[in-house]
Amino acid sequence: MSFKLLKIGKYKIEKPIVQGGMGVGISWDKLAGNVSKEGGLGVISAVGTGYYDNKKYSQKLVADRPLSEANFYSPEALKKIISNAREICGDKPLAVNILYAMNDYGRVVKDACEGGANIIITGAGLPTNMPEFTEGYPDVALVPIVSSAKALKIICKRWQKRYNRVPDAVILEGPKSGGHQGFSYEECSKEENQLENLVKPVVEEAEKWGGIPVIAAGGVWDKNDIEEMIGLGASGVQMGTRFIGTHECDAHDNLKKVLLNAKKEDIKLMSSPVGYPAQGVVTNLTHLVEKREGPAIKCISNCVAPCKRGEEAKEVGFCIADRLSDAFLGNVETGLFFSGTNGYRLNEIISVKELLEKLTKGE
Repeated sequence: MSFKLLKIGKYKIEKPIVQGGMGVGISWDKLAGNVSKEGGLGVISAVGTGYYDNKKYSQKLVADRPLSEANFYSPEALKKIISNAREICGDKPLAVNILYAMNDYGRVVKDACEGGANIIITGAGLPTNMPEFTEGYPDVALVPIVSSAKALKIICKRWQKRYNRVPDAVILEGPKSGGHQGFSYEECSKEENQLENLVKPVVEEAEKWGGIPVIAAGGVWDKNDIEEMIGLGASGVQMGTRFIGTHECDAHDNLKKVLLNAKKEDIKLMSSPVGYPAQGVVTNLTHLVEKREGPAIKCISNCVAPCKRGEEAKEVGFCIADRLSDAFLGNVETGLFFSGTNGYRLNEIISVKELLEKLTKGE
């Protein structure tokens, strides 16, 4: 099976593979730039940009961490990351993933547009007012992440009524993805919520709004999986964890090793201060949190609104901004390592070029 182009707004992606946005610092300029260069869609994560380039774009640090959302989501750093990725991929399409749950969401979307992002991807909540923040940037394509046909319908209705537009594409994420889920613990294991059972109803809903391209995500691992999703009606796929196994991935080598060493039973759902269950690798941090002996929670970066300035972090036993950034810095003892359910299948580090060849040619 040879794959067709994936169209998102005015942009054409030669290989219908979107690299998932992974923060803090897993998908920044090197990974996203190279994925776009090789014909997929590279996605920069806007999470934790204050840590970029040894925190040099953070105006203020407290305990060596970016203070408040103004620094944790540093505008200068995000623009520098986009510009560096652009040097790698030239004028090929480049996306930025911006969580709806983050503090300063609207400002960060504007930062990404000013920095030259072609496509904005948003999950972690229903982004019903997303088009508001891209006014003045008519060419920027908007892609919400949903977990059901109902969620897509709500977004399309609101956007149509308020802004006279619909999404340029939609990412449908099933419960096998890494990081935060759009389902409760119980819903994650239900048969009807598995990706292969969600694609058809979401594609049917997307058709009602003019044939919005549906990109399937969560557990997609190889060429067979991509063919299965396209066979079900998806226009492309999004893959995150698989790209951690590349030389160009911006993550610390220690983070890559945690994934390479993970066994199937090590990857589990866990509570998160964001209010959704999150999927990751059970590590030393997990055991510390279970015993309530985890690192102190201080809410220096004020990263996501649902955490209520550290209240939810205290409830679940860890600060997500600090623990993800520890993983980025290579601290295996206190880092939080997100992974999709297939993360244990990572067994080598290869180039982005080789990975995309494997995914499209099946070698």
